[in-house]
Amino acid sequence: MARSNDEQTLREQICDVGKRLYQREMGAANDGNISVRLDDERLLCSPTAVSKGFMTPEMICVIDNDGEPVAGETNRPSSEIKMHLHVYRHRPDVNAVVHAHPLYATVHAICGKPLTQQVMPESTILLGEVPIAPYGTPSTMDLPNSTTAYLARYDALLLENHGALSYGADLNNAHFKMEALDYYAKVVYLASQYGGAQEFSQAEVDKLIELRRTRFKLPGRHPFVDGE
Repeated sequence: MARSNDEQTLREQICDVGKRLYQREMGAANDGNISVRLDDERLLCSPTAVSKGFMTPEMICVIDNDGEPVAGETNRPSSEIKMHLHVYRHRPDVNAVVHAHPLYATVHAICGKPLTQQVMPESTILLGEVPIAPYGTPSTMDLPNSTTAYLARYDALLLENHGALSYGADLNNAHFKMEALDYYAKVVYLASQYGGAQEFSQAEVDKLIELRRTRFKLPGRHPFVDGE
């Protein structure tokens, strides 16, 4: 079946994001998965049991909104596509989802330490804070259901004893949040080795959130905006 230029571009973008995740050590072996809306009825997603660093456009799966491969599709999606579909159902503004195991973020998730400190303008403006969704068994509905309470306010989550999840208006937006999340986690961790980070006052946080609203006008949700 012939592909549209848009579909081919999205397939290539998924592979590019997969390579970037792999190069930044955000998952060992075949860890993680990536998806993006193709249209109202179909999604593209990374295949099961393939390293994200070695995907090719032909490997990318086409699935329906129930996670089933469309007619004629021979590639199989990850069993964790359930978590992606759960995000799309609860967040109609989301067009792409990234799940990975970034090292510093995963350490926080394993140690039960959410990212709440306001220490950098970039993380405060983009993410605000990153909570931990309770542990859910991979490949079951326990995992997506564990995220439900957080989806309305947050665009990135730690997954207890597992990894991280980010989502956004497009694939780059979702991927940048994953990179920003792990950098945030790394800064907080390293700062703790020097006695702890110097945190912003509430007045400084308020100024940064006002910048998000008025100057940057970023898409998506934010706990300091949507939590009001």
